Amino acid sequence: MAPFLAYEDKGAHASTALPLVLIHGHPFDRTMWAPQVAAFAAGRRVIVPDLRGYGASPVVPGITPLSVFAEDVAALLDDLRVPEFVLGGLSMGGQIVMECYRLFPGRIRGLVLADTFPAAETPSGKEARGATADRLLREGMGGYADEVLYKMVAPYARPEVAAHVHRMMAGTSAEGAAAALRGRAERPDYRSLLTRVGVPTLVVVGEDDEFTPVGDAEAMHEAVPDSTLCVVRGAAHMPNLERPAEFNEALAGLLDRCDRVRPGGG
Repeated sequence: MAPFLAYEDKGAHASTALPLVLIHGHPFDRTMWAPQVAAFAAGRRVIVPDLRGYGASPVVPGITPLSVFAEDVAALLDDLRVPEFVLGGLSMGGQIVMECYRLFPGRIRGLVLADTFPAAETPSGKEARGATADRLLREGMGGYADEVLYKMVAPYARPEVAAHVHRMMAGTSAEGAAAALRGRAERPDYRSLLTRVGVPTLVVVGEDDEFTPVGDAEAMHEAVPDSTLCVVRGAAHMPNLERPAEFNEALAGLLDRCDRVRPGGG
């Protein structure tokens, strides 16, 4: 049985607008979506869970495949009686979004793929993820958080944004992060799935993202039939926090379109 996920469920539950569900990346938690919750909860329901092993959700050591994360999301939305929604995710969260679309596409009315990529892991990538998992279990999260901070956000990011991102990373459970790294190393290749996506999709990426460069986003945009590409200037791997106004403008455009094209939506 899936662990109970911590989550926020904000906004206008009675609204006819589609609910927005946002999945955080690694090694973060649901607070990474604070600017989006603040911007969109006035007019629609916004749900942001902590994935298992992250934030306030239970830690399950071992290996957590993307399919388990996706099943957790589906179970939470069942519990919350949310049959259809727009689903977005950043980095690992974007890969979980792709897995959700593989498993239950009929519930999803729109996709946001932020600073992510669809390819399966390479042999060297699997080895690197395993080594990082071992290191986190051995040393904890502090040194890792220090090392990757200014790849997660740009070196010129606002100090309060960098502090928030570092706090999320340093506060993550090493056991939960290691389990996710091992599971993510075994992910399938989603590139062919993207060519079959049948809902409006926003592909967004920070212009200075080193983890998932603009070229990766361009390739996803070319693959997804009904997609829009937004390259956010002045941002690295977390444009939703680094440049929330620009990110939210692109997201608002997608949400408006999804509301219009949903069955019975006019």
